[in-house]
Amino acid sequence: MSKRQILLTNDDGIRSPGLWAAAQALSALGFVTVAAPLEQSSGMGRSLPVETDGIIREVKVQVNGQEWSAYAVGGSPAQAVQHAVLEIMPQRPDLVVSGINYGENVGTGITISGTVGAAMEAASMEIPALAVSLETAQEHHRSYSMEVDFSAAAFFTAYFARLLLEKRFPHDVDLLKVDVPNTATQQTPWQVTRLSRQRYYEPVAPQRSSWDVPGKVGYCNGVSLVNEPSDTDVYVLQKRRQVSVTPISLDMTARVDFRELERLLRDG
Repeated sequence: MSKRQILLTNDDGIRSPGLWAAAQALSALGFVTVAAPLEQSSGMGRSLPVETDGIIREVKVQVNGQEWSAYAVGGSPAQAVQHAVLEIMPQRPDLVVSGINYGENVGTGITISGTVGAAMEAASMEIPALAVSLETAQEHHRSYSMEVDFSAAAFFTAYFARLLLEKRFPHDVDLLKVDVPNTATQQTPWQVTRLSRQRYYEPVAPQRSSWDVPGKVGYCNGVSLVNEPSDTDVYVLQKRRQVSVTPISLDMTARVDFRELERLLRDG
């Protein structure tokens, strides 16, 4: 049997320690090709910006004394997946892994996440996909902080990657989204969850004197566990301090009775 081909990407950029923690963990499962955005690309979702150049640069990265060849792509996380599948890899990957992200990706804000966006792009190409994020303090988001310990998240990355490689998942499970609490160890329990209806990260208005002064919308953690169902990714991560495993479908159609909805739309 030929060695399994795994594509690893992220949204934090090619130099992210989280990316390379995942690379090491996944290397026991197959041949890992690392193709990630050249620049920090958090918050890009599944976007395919028309202004990106698509330039692919082969780079050498030292990880724990071992040299890895990797590919830095001039584009978004989703575009990194496209270039890797269409141009870089000699054969179609058996699995695409996105992460390990600095910061959890839970609730309805996952469509903003470049980590999840890359996995969605892979899933849309009918490739099994896994998006892994580690809960971190907001000050570490969009950083390459060495204060963050990725060891537990790397363990769960390899754990669920192996399952995706070895098992046949139900048709509507297009990707798995895994969120690891910052208190996790390899012994931390995991639970299958559904997506919370909370936004989780709330937008914060820029502090500026007038609109012609540059200003970016910020964000803060606006999570509330009051009345939060116990089976959501937010509750399991924040309250139970367990690993949340959320099956995601690319079918975003609302789960409603179409006949009732049509009567509502046509009424009057």
